Order: sequence, then C-alpha cells, then structure tokens
Amino acid sequence: MKRVFGTVEAVFDVAYLAAVVLLGLALLAGAAGNTARLLAGAMALVLAGGDACHLAPRILVIKTGNEERFRRALGRGKQVASITMTVYYLLLWQIGLLVFAPENIKGWSYTVYLLAAVRIVLCLLRQNKWEQRHPPLLWGLWRNLPFFLQGVVVAGLYFLQRNTAPQLAMMWPAIAVSFAFYLPVVLWVAKNPKIGMLMLPKSCAYVWMVAICLSL
Repeated sequence: MKRVFGTVEAVFDVAYLAAVVLLGLALLAGAAGNTARLLAGAMALVLAGGDACHLAPRILVIKTGNEERFRRALGRGKQVASITMTVYYLLLWQIGLLVFAPENIKGWSYTVYLLAAVRIVLCLLRQNKWEQRHPPLLWGLWRNLPFFLQGVVVAGLYFLQRNTAPQLAMMWPAIAVSFAFYLPVVLWVAKNPKIGMLMLPKSCAYVWMVAICLSL
C-alpha cells in the first residue's frame, strides 16, 4: 500500500511540475506588450524551478526507497523551494499592483518586501538544519511566520480589489486554500508524516493561481 501511494505521489509531482511549466510558457508566449502576463509567466517558472529542486530528489527517494542517500538533496531542495515560494508571492504582489493600480499602497509594498527579506534571511540560517531528518520545529515556525503574513497581505490585496478586475476575483480564495493546506504540514508533519500528503492539494492550489493568470 505504501508503495502504491508513493507511486501516486511521484506521478502527481511530475504532472504538477509539467502543468506549471506549460502554463508558464503559455503565459510568456502571449506576453507581448503585457507586463502583468510576463510577470505571471516568470512567476510560474520560478515556482516550478524551485519546487523541482525538492520534488526531484523526493521522486528519487520514492523510486529507490533510500531516503538517506538523498538526505542532503532533499534538505537543500526544501530550502530552495522555500525561497522561491517567497519570490513567487512578490511577483504575485507586483502583478496585482499592475492590474489594480491601487492608491496609497506604498506602505503595504514595503511591508510585503520586508516580510520577504526576513523570510529569505531566516531560510538561509544554518539553525534550520535543513539536512536533518527532523529539523527543529521552532525554526520552521519562525521562518514560516513572515511567509504567512506575506501571503495574508497579498491575499488581502486581491480580496479588496476583486471587483476591479473580475478575471482575478478567484485569486484570493486560491491563496487562502494553499495556506489552509500548507500550515498543518508546518505545524504537525513531524508528529504525523501522513499530514505531508496535504502538500498535494496545496500544489493544486498553486496550479489554480497560475491558471487564473491566463486571463490577464
């Protein structure tokens, strides 16, 4: 049964990466003269590139059954993915600014970039012990707090401006769904590894977000 679920996860990971890359290329293909769409295409490829750094060794672990052999690659892949997800939300914020052109937003932009900077610095610190089988939970909470707050601000922008550009009206629910599946993993996966399966619907929410950008 474990092997079956592992195979399902591996197939899902490949399909997820392929979907994000294809969506990103489609966005870039139609981006002539459309800066928001260009950013969306770059956002998708950043997401796929970062996640691939973690998912590729994860797939190898599933295939070989040898987790220790790929321990370092798994840890560093998680670190890279954590940073690229942060950049992903910065690009999503910039897309919102371009499309909505909201007023009096400069302070919030500073907040989003400050939270991203704090998150990236925290991800780079050795105290995270990325390569351990069970990294310190406290550091996981510290580095994800600014990321969560960044996501709240970005979702807030899309929520408040949902009637300005109806084609992006579903972006804030997609962001909310992604965090709803992600936060339990951060909090409880060390106690119950099966909770890690919530990363699958979380990944679907990211595909949803990128697909929404096709309407730009």
